[in-house]
Amino acid sequence: MNYDVIVVGGGHAGVEAALSSARMGSKTLMISMLAENVGATSCNPAVGGLAKGHLVRELDALGGEMGLITDEAGIQFRILNHTKGPAVRGSRAQIDMDKYRIIARNTILSTPNLDLVQEMVDSLIVEDNIVKGVKTNLLNVYGATCVIITTGTFLKGVIHIGEIKQEGGRFGEQSSIGLSNSLAACGLEMGRLKTGTCARIDSSSIDFSLMEEQAGDVLPNPFSFRTDKEKFAKTKKQLPCFIAYTNENTHDIIEGNFYRAPLFTGQIEGTGPRYCPSIEDKINRFRDKDRHHLFIEPQTMENTECYINGMSTSLPPDVQQQMIHSVKGLENAKIVRYGYAIEYDFVDPRELKHSLETKKIKHLFLAGQINGTTGYEEAAAQGLMAGINASLLIQAKEPLVLRRDEAYIGVLIDDLVTKGTKEPYRMFTSRAEYRLLLREESADTRLSHYGHALGLISDEVHKKVQQKDIQIKEGAKLLEDTKFTPNKEFIAFLDAMEELPIKDISTAQQLIARKTFDVKKMLKLIPELGKYDSYIQEEILVEGKYARYIDKQSEEIERMKKYLKVEIPADFDFKIVSGLSKEIIEKLEKFNPPTLQAASQISGITPAAIEIMHIYIRMAVKNKKV
Repeated sequence: MNYDVIVVGGGHAGVEAALSSARMGSKTLMISMLAENVGATSCNPAVGGLAKGHLVRELDALGGEMGLITDEAGIQFRILNHTKGPAVRGSRAQIDMDKYRIIARNTILSTPNLDLVQEMVDSLIVEDNIVKGVKTNLLNVYGATCVIITTGTFLKGVIHIGEIKQEGGRFGEQSSIGLSNSLAACGLEMGRLKTGTCARIDSSSIDFSLMEEQAGDVLPNPFSFRTDKEKFAKTKKQLPCFIAYTNENTHDIIEGNFYRAPLFTGQIEGTGPRYCPSIEDKINRFRDKDRHHLFIEPQTMENTECYINGMSTSLPPDVQQQMIHSVKGLENAKIVRYGYAIEYDFVDPRELKHSLETKKIKHLFLAGQINGTTGYEEAAAQGLMAGINASLLIQAKEPLVLRRDEAYIGVLIDDLVTKGTKEPYRMFTSRAEYRLLLREESADTRLSHYGHALGLISDEVHKKVQQKDIQIKEGAKLLEDTKFTPNKEFIAFLDAMEELPIKDISTAQQLIARKTFDVKKMLKLIPELGKYDSYIQEEILVEGKYARYIDKQSEEIERMKKYLKVEIPADFDFKIVSGLSKEIIEKLEKFNPPTLQAASQISGITPAAIEIMHIYIRMAVKNKKV
C-alpha cells in the first residue's frame, strides 16, 4: 500500500502523470473512480487545434503518450491555418473516443511499475506540511512520497440542465467533496469555474446532404514524431465532418428561453470559458449575427453518434430539442445525450511552484483543470510535467522547468503560476512571445533531449531527431552560403519560375524569403536539397524564409537571459519605475528580490516588467557612479 507516487484521477493529466512517473522508475499508483473511464474524452471527440496542437507535439517530444494514442485512434486529421505562417498553424484530429479511452486504459494497465485501482480519494494525509499519502472511500490508506492531484471537474462538481441541479463530476459519475475540503484545509486558495458540453445526436437521424462536407487532409500528418509519416499518410482511414448553421429561428428559441438558462438566472456562479462559450452565451453576446457555425463531428469510426461542436448548452431538455430541430439537416435529429454545464472547484495556480508542486504542502503536485485550465491538451501537458517533476524530486534532482522561449508548455505553466486565472485558461499562439521559434514541427528538435535524458525517449528515436536537426542546419547553411549574380541567364531562370529579377548579388536565403517561393521553387534553385525527405525540405524552407525574424527573436532571448542575472540594488525604489502597475510595485516591495531572476519568479511579474526594471536599474547604477 506504499508507493513513490500516487496519481489521483484518470483523465488526460492523470494518464500522462502516471505513465511518465512509472517510466522514470517511480513505483506509481493511479486511483480512478471508474477504471473503464481512464483516458475518457468527456467533451469533444478531438485532440489538438490552434496552439493546442503545439502542446501535443511538445509532450510527445518529451515522451508523453497523447500523440501516439491520437495517431492510433484518429479518424480525421487536418492542419488548421494551413495558408498562414508556420508559427500559427495547428494540427487537429478527430478521434474515435471509444478507441482512445481503451488504448489509454490498456496502456496504463500494461505499463510496468504502475498499478490502477478503482476507488475515490476522500482526503489527503499531511504531516508537518508534507503530504504522506491519501485515504479513500473504502477506508484504504495508501502511502506515498509524492501525490499528484488531477481531478478535472470532479471537485464538488455540480451539473446543470435547465432548472435541474445534481452533484456529479461528469454525467452519471459522483463528484469529489471530501478531497476538495481536504485541499481547502491545507490552506490552498480555492475558486469556482464552469464549463459545459453539447448534446450528442444519433447519426442515422441526421440529413448530411443538407450540410457542407469537411474532409480531412489528403495526406494526413501524424501527431507523434515517433509515428512513421509515410506509412501513416498512405494507410490512415478518415471520415468527413460536416458544417451546419444556426438561424434566426434557432436564435429566437434560445433568446425566448433565457429566463430558464442557468447561466443567466444566477443558478451558475462559476466563471465559464470566454473562448468556448455556450450557445446561449453566444446568442446573448453576438445577437447581431445572423448565424453561427456548427461542426457535426463523428465520435467513433462507426459514426453512430455525432457531437455538435459549437452548441454547448445548459438549457432545459425541451429547449435543446427545439433549437437542435431548428437547424437545417437536424430537423429529425434524435438526441442520445443532452448537453449540460458543470461547476467545479479549482485551486488558484499561484499556489504552485513552476514544478507544479504546491508551495504550502511539500511533495503535493496539481495538474490539469484543478489548476484552472480547460482542454485535454493543457491538462495532459501539465500531467506530464507533474509526473516528471515528482519523480525527479524522489531522485533528489532539480525539477524540469521549461522556459517561455523553449516551449508552449513553458508559457502555459509560467502564465498559470505567475498570473493565475479568473476564467478557464486556454492556450493560444498569441500567448507565446517567441512563437516563431516554437513551431509545431520543431518540437522534437527543441525538447527531445530532455525526454531522452529522463529515459522517456529511446536512443533510437533520439538519434533520428539529432539527424533531422543536422540536416535542417545543413540545408539552412547551404541557403545562406549560395549566392547568385544578376546576369541574363539567372534573370531568365527566375522569369521561368514567374519570379521578379534581382538587381544585386543575392543569397538563396534572400530569394526564398519571398512570399512566392515554395518548396518546389527552392528545389529548382538549390537541387542539392532534393536528397532530404519532404518534411526536412519544408523545415529548411521555413528556417530560410524566416531567418531574419528567427535571429531577432533569438537575440531577444539572449538579452532577456542577461537581464535576469542583473542584481537589484538593496536601496532600489520600485516606485520610480514608470510603467509598473501599483500591484506589481507592491509585490516587489513585499518580496524585495535580490535579482531580476528572483523578481521574474514572483506571481504577476511579466517579461515586459523585467525589461523596464532593467533600464531603470542601469540608470540608477550609472547615476551613483557619476
